[in-house]
Amino acid sequence: MFTIYVYVLDTLADWELGHVTAELNSGRFFRAGAPRVSLKTVGASGEPVRTMGGLTIVPDCRVGDVAVSETSVLLLPGANTWNDPRHGAVLEKAGELLRAGAAVCAICGATAALAGLGLLDGRAHTSNGAGFLEMVSPGYQGQRFYRDEPSVADGNLITAGSTGALLWAKQIIGRLGVFEAGTLEAWYDYFRTGEAGHFFTLMGTLPPEHGN
Repeated sequence: MFTIYVYVLDTLADWELGHVTAELNSGRFFRAGAPRVSLKTVGASGEPVRTMGGLTIVPDCRVGDVAVSETSVLLLPGANTWNDPRHGAVLEKAGELLRAGAAVCAICGATAALAGLGLLDGRAHTSNGAGFLEMVSPGYQGQRFYRDEPSVADGNLITAGSTGALLWAKQIIGRLGVFEAGTLEAWYDYFRTGEAGHFFTLMGTLPPEHGN
């Protein structure tokens, strides 16, 4: 079973998590025999946080509860508050998880937080455009590993810019192997283009009992 830990913090960018959390939590397009997935929100404390969209989230657990295991997945969303020292604990946990072979998936401002700890210095990654990480993360030394793409997967590290959430979700789902390959491609094509043909292709990849 995979445990998906979603770090929540004030000013969390709501749109960046929508695709990946909805699909992993609902399992609506999972392949037969896919591993089970448990999704938990994680906070620096047990106090509620307020997202950029004005939603209140009460964390399910705290950073110390995150298991360092290859079956753990840490999702780090963008936010305007990553420079708050209280988030140091989850960034340290991210380093532990990467070293343990667990997936760490960061988008937008969270990539800058990882860059500030040097966690992007030796691995392919992306963010909010060339020059962004130098601007906001003093000490960043990963320029030669930067890729100007919406989302980049390098082993167990998956990073994205603020407009790369859909591809980021695809790469995370693909790493976990919970969709059939054809399902994942059709899902991505449908949400990327909005073309109805991709929706029918997507539904055609699912077993007949899926619609019952």
